[in-house]
Amino acid sequence: QVQLVESGGGLVQAGGSLRVSCAASGRTFSSYAMGWFRQAPGKEREFVAAISWTGNTYYADFVKGRFTISRDNAKNTVYLQMNSLKPEDTAVYYCAARGRGTSRIGDDYDYWGQGTQVTVSS
Repeated sequence: QVQLVESGGGLVQAGGSLRVSCAASGRTFSSYAMGWFRQAPGKEREFVAAISWTGNTYYADFVKGRFTISRDNAKNTVYLQMNSLKPEDTAVYYCAARGRGTSRIGDDYDYWGQGTQVTVSS
């Protein structure tokens, strides 16, 4: 079992930055691929970024060059650094863990956090 707890969400002005974190329980965190997804009101959940257990990263086209995913296996934590935020980035951000390789499909992930709200004002 892996438990995931997100933190770091909040309100930021357009053009600003925010870093959200996801702390994981369990001793096998380093073997999991981790992903960030988001869901805006009235919209479906969408893939944002993922990082493999070896550190390879993958991004949705709409965040390339603005967001950076990283992980610290010693701290059992994955991060999403978000820069140049736009109002359309407003959503609940979820982290997820997968016991296999990375995936852009949410249903492929085994564990989910409760989410953290990110609101970008114009």
